[in-house]
Amino acid sequence: MNVIRIGTRGSALALTQSGWVKRKLEERYPGSRVEMVIIKTGGDRFLETPIQAIGGKGIFVKEIEEALLRNEIDLAVHSMKDLPTEIPSGLAVVAVPEREDSRDVLISAARAPLRDLPSGARIGTGSLRRRAQILHYRSDLEVFPIRGNVDTRLKKLERGEMDAVVMALAALRRMGWEDRVSDYLSPDICLSAVAQGALGLEARDEDWVKDRMEFLHHEPTAIEVAAERAFLARLGGGCHVPVGARAWVSDRRVRLMGVVADPDGKKLFRGEISGSADEVTVLGTELAERLLAEGAAEVLVTIGNG
Repeated sequence: MNVIRIGTRGSALALTQSGWVKRKLEERYPGSRVEMVIIKTGGDRFLETPIQAIGGKGIFVKEIEEALLRNEIDLAVHSMKDLPTEIPSGLAVVAVPEREDSRDVLISAARAPLRDLPSGARIGTGSLRRRAQILHYRSDLEVFPIRGNVDTRLKKLERGEMDAVVMALAALRRMGWEDRVSDYLSPDICLSAVAQGALGLEARDEDWVKDRMEFLHHEPTAIEVAAERAFLARLGGGCHVPVGARAWVSDRRVRLMGVVADPDGKKLFRGEISGSADEVTVLGTELAERLLAEGAAEVLVTIGNG
């Protein structure tokens, strides 16, 4: 029990996030030894293949969860947005630390904001959600898929392979690269992914590690994430469907915004709902039902048949 083994992906961002958890644990439990165990996931092995073609977001966590179940590690540190809405039996998200800024940002070679990019500018993103919303806002741009870690994408931009790239502000902040940002995209233009900016600490359910993680748990963030994940769960979406959601908590009240779009951004359904923090699952489900009734169901069927 004096050794805590943290499973993590080997990317610079994943190591930064896991390193933060490691330092917090060492500060809290000075008598314990915290070790990092790097695990290569399916998402890391096929860096040039679109996420949708190799199984969706679960490809970033499957091998790490299997290591947890085999007792090879004690704790997994995930970007919460990579966690599927269904957690394997025997595992649990034991803590959700305070969230970083969830917004998407644009980094352009010319340091221009999204509204000022010239018609036909080439924007790279690995996210259907970002693609759909950007094309809905500006259909005259060319948005194409790219894969790779944060640093890899920035290098592709520097080499002139594209005019701009869209990525999560949280990742850039954690890496200390926020000075690269050209434009902060508002939720009205590009609503963030479910749980974007949040970390999820996963462990074996009822294991001794579970109690040790409580000090890192941030309840307002957990409430926001639960509302967003309930929205996504009802839609049955993931990387295959352009879905965004963001919840905000204040005085035990929750405001949830959600969006569903087709990949080309021609059809986009956006909605908002508010209610008690004690009913986040109901709120997320109700907002999803509302958008489905307004026409999002047809979009989901079209994408599913595609």
